[in-house]
Amino acid sequence: MSTETFVIVGASLTGAKAAEGMRSAGFDGNIVLIGEEDVRPYERPPLSKGYLRGEEGRDKVFVHDESYYDEHDIDLRTGTVVTAVDASEARVELAGGDAVSFDKLLFATGAAPRILSVPGSGLSGIRYLRSVDDSDGLRAAIEEAGRVVVVGAGWIGSEVAASARQMGREVAVVEMASVPLERVLGREMGEFFARLHRDHGVELHTDTGLEEFVGSGSVEGVRTTGGQVIEGDLVVVGVGVAPRVGLAEAAGLDIDNGIVVNEHLESSVPGIYAAGDVANAFHPLYGRHLRVEHWSNARNQGAAAGRSMAEGGLVYDRIPYFFSDQYEMGMEYTGFATEWDEVVTRGEGDEFIAFWVKDGRVLAGMNVNVWDVVEPIQALVRSQKPVDVGRLTDPDVPLDEV
Repeated sequence: MSTETFVIVGASLTGAKAAEGMRSAGFDGNIVLIGEEDVRPYERPPLSKGYLRGEEGRDKVFVHDESYYDEHDIDLRTGTVVTAVDASEARVELAGGDAVSFDKLLFATGAAPRILSVPGSGLSGIRYLRSVDDSDGLRAAIEEAGRVVVVGAGWIGSEVAASARQMGREVAVVEMASVPLERVLGREMGEFFARLHRDHGVELHTDTGLEEFVGSGSVEGVRTTGGQVIEGDLVVVGVGVAPRVGLAEAAGLDIDNGIVVNEHLESSVPGIYAAGDVANAFHPLYGRHLRVEHWSNARNQGAAAGRSMAEGGLVYDRIPYFFSDQYEMGMEYTGFATEWDEVVTRGEGDEFIAFWVKDGRVLAGMNVNVWDVVEPIQALVRSQKPVDVGRLTDPDVPLDEV
């Protein structure tokens, strides 16, 4: 049996899957999984969807059964704060004065919501969503609210807006871009989501920012940069997240939009790794570093980091993937596109696949209410070969024959 100790800082989905990956790779040494929250590792996607609406209980969000950690000899320490990581001494320092020595360490510290600092930000009734406790509180607040204002129409903002509408509340959304999700999907596909929300009664205010929260004691709405006051007795802010790099930066790791790691998920300090929202990882297919903030990456990259720490040499090169559910619409996005020549579609109405194409090559695909097509989309993206756009957009041509 190994006498090595692997420490995971962050009892998140990433951290839990890393511990699982270590054990599945045959590592039989000590695993210490440390988390600030008082609950065992859980998955975050339901927090803005089914769990937020009260359709799923807590038992549905946990990564593993409660018995899993004892059964696999994983020392899970919840409600425990790491105050410092001493890389030179290979030691993790904990609040209260305890310390844990390590042979290898994984940062799975995730990301934190970006907090708005504008006038009125101290009013009650302003909420952010990240943790399961946040979701519990937000559900209760939505149930009591008459009108909800959501600031930000990214994935979290869009999903919360949809859930609040499904819970029967009036909803207004304030977004700086011209359409929801424009930064990720572009104008054309953003228009689809704008129509989706308007069709469900959401009041969209785009091309405008937030000037201040208004109210006396508790929030009563927001004032936009255009001077318009949008009333609401609950405001939910979803304007992105920032990677939690404080401990890693203090430990001397290279930081650039997250903890910089190589294709093996190892940082600039040998023996220290990072995965999930906090990791800016080199991707061999794209020849650049990517920091991906979605569930699939947290799950798969965490497991890969655990195996890499146990076995060494594993290369993480999965194609980025994420999903969203809003109202009756379900979608999956596969690939990575920051600039493109055109967006083309196969199908129509509310059932279609969109492709982001540059130089004749498929960079990414998004299937909307069309299922079991992720694998052929991944193959198109990974091949990096030019395609016949006419065949790509023809529903009668199987995707795996394009």
